[in-house]
Amino acid sequence: MSDEKIKRINELAKKSKTPEGLTDAEKEEQRQLRDEYRKSIVSNLSMQLENCVIEDADGNRRKVQKVK
Repeated sequence: MSDEKIKRINELAKKSKTPEGLTDAEKEEQRQLRDEYRKSIVSNLSMQLENCVIEDADGNRRKVQKVK
């Protein structure tokens, strides 16, 4: 996610706390930006976990696996 979008999320958050609040269009924009931000965080974390290796006490190494 770009820095511009993160700045826009912060702008909307600050504006929502003011007495004037957000318009309906701005609320929808805020929702879409937050969803995109959440998806990017989950994606980055998933990629990071896919590259992790666990080493047990015996020195055996294995990749982290998704729990079913």
